Amino acid sequence: MEKSYIKYISGLLSVNDWQVEHCIELLAEGATVPFISRYRKERTGQLDEVQVAEIRHWYLKFEELDKRKEAVLKSIKEQDKLTPELEKEISACVQMQHLEDIYLPYRPKRRTRASMAKEKGLEPLAQAMLSFKVDNFEKYAASFIDGDSLPDMESVLQGARDIIAENISERADIRQELRSFYLKSAKVCSKVAKGKDEEGEKYGNYFNFSEEISRMPAHRLLAILRGEQEGILQVKLEADAAISKKIINRLFYKGAKCNTYRLFEQLDMAVDDSLKRLLNSSVGNEALGMAKEKADMDSIKVFGENLRQLLLAAPVGEKRTLAIDPGFRTGCKVVCLGANGELLHNDTIYPHPPANEKVMAMKKISNMVQAYKIEVIAIGNGTAARETEAFIKRLVLPANVKVFSVSEDGASIYSASQTAREEFPEYDVTVRGAVSIGRRLMDPLAELVKIDPKSLGIGQYQHDVDQTLLKEKLDDVVVSCVNSVGVNLNTASRHLLSYVSGIGPALAKNIVEYRATIGAFTLRQQLLKVKRLGEKVFEQSAGFLRIPGAENPLDNSAVHPERYTLVLRMASDAGVPLSELIGNKDMVNSLNIEKYVSEEAGLPTLKDIVQELAKPGRDPRTAAKVLEFAENIHSLEDLKGGMELPGIVTNITNFGAFVDIGIKQNGLIHISNMADKYVSNPNDILKLHQHVTVRVLDVDLKRGRIQLKLVEQ
Repeated sequence: MEKSYIKYISGLLSVNDWQVEHCIELLAEGATVPFISRYRKERTGQLDEVQVAEIRHWYLKFEELDKRKEAVLKSIKEQDKLTPELEKEISACVQMQHLEDIYLPYRPKRRTRASMAKEKGLEPLAQAMLSFKVDNFEKYAASFIDGDSLPDMESVLQGARDIIAENISERADIRQELRSFYLKSAKVCSKVAKGKDEEGEKYGNYFNFSEEISRMPAHRLLAILRGEQEGILQVKLEADAAISKKIINRLFYKGAKCNTYRLFEQLDMAVDDSLKRLLNSSVGNEALGMAKEKADMDSIKVFGENLRQLLLAAPVGEKRTLAIDPGFRTGCKVVCLGANGELLHNDTIYPHPPANEKVMAMKKISNMVQAYKIEVIAIGNGTAARETEAFIKRLVLPANVKVFSVSEDGASIYSASQTAREEFPEYDVTVRGAVSIGRRLMDPLAELVKIDPKSLGIGQYQHDVDQTLLKEKLDDVVVSCVNSVGVNLNTASRHLLSYVSGIGPALAKNIVEYRATIGAFTLRQQLLKVKRLGEKVFEQSAGFLRIPGAENPLDNSAVHPERYTLVLRMASDAGVPLSELIGNKDMVNSLNIEKYVSEEAGLPTLKDIVQELAKPGRDPRTAAKVLEFAENIHSLEDLKGGMELPGIVTNITNFGAFVDIGIKQNGLIHISNMADKYVSNPNDILKLHQHVTVRVLDVDLKRGRIQLKLVEQ
């Protein structure tokens, strides 16, 4: 990779050039982000997975930039306009926008006023005017008068000005500085489109709106642009014309002066025309596009943080689970799941109106709890959730059975998906939905990876941001979470396995088929017998796959097989079998790890190994907790200002957090109501699924909105 690219990336991340260079070398060799950040710390200077993912992002971006450079150079060369200086300038570009600015004058374009003026032979006059010194200007300009196409002096001067205006608009230095000014000082202005007042009521705040683009938060810009896309709003970027013209003049004249006032007058008219007709709209659109890119990044970052918290939510673990997808008229779909999430039984109960079969429902639930030795109950938080929870809690259940409220977001999407049909071909969507609710309580990560993150009810404006970038970042989050927790090779679904470092969907399918044919894995090395799974994939994936009860206890840890010999040496030096070293915290901590430092394994790797040996297969997730909603609150009408209620955070955005307080509508804690001091990032205060106490500030019954304040935790 070009040294200029490496320097650009290292500057962005505030790391050394060599760290970026080594990381790119590993990526080029086929290494994954989790593998590099976990098992190649010495090679990269301990870059974490966020930094490695960012380097990979720019590595791919610069590959695209190189392809574009090739196309640009080829195009200019074919026009016989490529000079050594221009080629050097293009080669030095590290930003796509800068490259496009340079290419703009050479880009094939449709006929313009300037091109038509050139066809009439006015380019020599325009070039002379651009030198700022034209002897006998009036006489020289008059020499271009042609009775047919250029009948008078004004048509000649107009054509020359058109050429000059386009020349100014295509100057890379002018565009770059003007764009920077727009991004810093221009205002985003919006107004309602004619006749859209009623239809666009939800955009009412933006019917006559103006705000500096540099101060506008991501969610507001995305909301306005969505309104424009829906045809409700008319949006434009407005900048101070006087300052814009000063910027152009400074770069255009560069201190030079015209030798006649008449020449200056014509050039000044050309500058005005270039700004108003060409630059203002094109540079304005580019600046607005760049602002949207930043807003996209901000929103995607929030979405990614929410997704990480959701995927790493506390699991109840391998417990026999009764899951309920509640409903009124259609009844409550009930499933019983084994400790590994397998479906054991399903039924439907009708404890609510209009059926009101409470006694029958009580008998069925009690029998299922007893027959399937149920340890936890999961209740979806949708329609009839509170009523179903109240019904269940009135039953006489074993003391150890806990009842949890579980988010239903995405359960219907999963139940109708190809993945769900493959898992449960003989059951309908209602059974699959209930299974998903139960499984996401047992292991949120394993279940939620089956669902498109955009369907999980988190984030902000996820359908308005750059979808390619969103997918890239969210995939990174999913991969990071899966590999940080580790995956049970013998029980993981094909979908979960596909996110393991180096594996992907095709190999995940092959692993599941091998498991079904040959039986459970007893050693990691058996992976090499899986169809099309070679040494490289084994290297990338083995450390993230776990085999409980494996022949080699290290196969149930995050220690990579390439370091097994090293660990055996540690055990030998400690004078104990490997099985006695693993999990013996005191013995592990007594090891002098500096003794084992080598070119292949430095202190960072050795510290990871020791940490893993002390607590093998550790799960970074916490334990699940039960939240009790306020018993007397079931609807908006039950809420009163000043009430303090328990709740659970369901979504976090740049402008605040949404909280489930046990009714159909979630309430909003605006960012200004999170703390007494100023808060810039809600994620600094709250986390997804956090249990909180909130105070009701206002209830808007008409619009179904609840304003909350966070009570100090």
